Order: sequence, then structure tokens, then C-alpha cells
Amino acid sequence: MTRQPQAAGQFYPASPAALRRELARLLQKKGKVEEALGLVSPHAGYIFSGKVAGACFSKVKLTKTVVILGPNHTGLGAPFSIMTSGTWQMPLGNVEVDAPLAKKLLKESKYLEEDIKAHISEHSIEVQLPFLQFLLPEVKIVPLILSSADFMVYDEIGKALAKALKEIGQNCLIVASSDMTHYEAQQKAKANDNLAIEAILNLDAEELLKRIERFNITMCGYGPTVVMLCAAKELGAKSARLIKYQTSGDTTGDYSSVVGYAGITIQ
Repeated sequence: MTRQPQAAGQFYPASPAALRRELARLLQKKGKVEEALGLVSPHAGYIFSGKVAGACFSKVKLTKTVVILGPNHTGLGAPFSIMTSGTWQMPLGNVEVDAPLAKKLLKESKYLEEDIKAHISEHSIEVQLPFLQFLLPEVKIVPLILSSADFMVYDEIGKALAKALKEIGQNCLIVASSDMTHYEAQQKAKANDNLAIEAILNLDAEELLKRIERFNITMCGYGPTVVMLCAAKELGAKSARLIKYQTSGDTTGDYSSVVGYAGITIQ
């Protein structure tokens, strides 16, 4: 199956030339690149969150396959959906699914289902791909879309991912695609986001989920982030670093109702 782009021309430029210019502007050309097990990257339009995503991807060494975990904004498809084969058609060229790893992961987790519907119109994975392609044109992906669940489910999927990577002998960057607080005043958004970011920096996936529920933090990709943290911990993660944080207000100048964006790396 070939998955057609849905966000081109809306979240990022549809023209390959314009997209390359935009990515070159957003990605940092200088600085040390480090190996990472995971990262949190936003998925809004590049005008709002591109600087955060670009700063984050600029800090990590990409792997030949990147596992991307996104939230389900559309409500379509199975609750925990994985594509185990196929091609994602993008302005900068096609991105292939790493079928051996994806099929291994599907076998390891009792919650994941082979599903296409959840991926067809969902933007949260798609907007990450141009950054990956620009930095590593031959990159492959394993795409997962995750709905709301309790910690036990997320932990199982994260551990299944870690087990699949260990057994197949493959190092992969795991990207959790997530924006932070949605449509709160700047001060409230930053306060809530700081609570979530603190838990992520402590590599405490269960505490992150508890804070999301306790403080009603409207972080759309908390599920993918919890799964990423669970997998990274199983793979030996020891630390995390906040690369960049900003809100939509920093672009629009309107701080009365903002969306937060955080770029975080996990080592």
C-alpha cells in the first residue's frame, strides 16, 4: 500500500524545493550530534512548532530505521495500530516501512493490530518525516498510532518494542510525536507543561500519565511519550534533556490561548 500525504501544503510546504528551504532554515547546522534512544517532537504546522522539532532532530544521530509513535486525532482505525508494510509517499520521496521490525513488534505485543485506517488521515507521524528524510534520505520507519489507555497497556507495548529491537539486534531512534498543552493562557500552559516535562526528564513514564490525569494536561501525545519512555528505559536510558520549549504565542504574539511545544531527547 502507498499512503498518500495528507498534511503537505498545510502543515509543511508541498513543493520539494520550498520544503527543503524550510527544513534547512529550521535545522541547526552546527553543534554536537549525539546518539539517542528516543525523543519527543511536536507535530503542529512548521510555522508554529518547526523550530522546536528542528532543534531536537539537529541534536541526534539518526538510525537507519526510526520508530514513530503518534496519537490518534481522527478516531479512525484500531486503538493501537501498526503498519507492517507499505510506502509513505512524501514530497521529498518515498519512505518505506521496515517490514521485518514492524512484523516482529506486532508479534511481540498483544495489543497492537495491523491496521491502515488509523494512518490514512493522521498527521502526527507524517509531519516528522520531512525532517528525517532531509537528514537521512534512505530512512525507513515503523509507524504506530496509539489511542488512550491505562499504564499497563502502554508499558506492555513499550516493553514489546524494546524486546523486538533487542531480538532483531537493531538500534532505532524512537520518536514520540506530541504537542503539549492545548488552548490555555500562556502562564497556565507553561505551568502544566513544566509538570509533564519534569516527569519526562525524570524518565518516569507512570508519573507522567498520573500528572496528565491529575492536572488535566492536554498533551495530545502523552500515550506515545509514555510508550517511548517505557521502551527507552528497557533499552538502558539513563538521562533526558530538554532541547527547546516554546508556544504558539511566540509565533502569533497572542498569549491568551496557546499550544505548547517541547523538544526532548532521551539518552
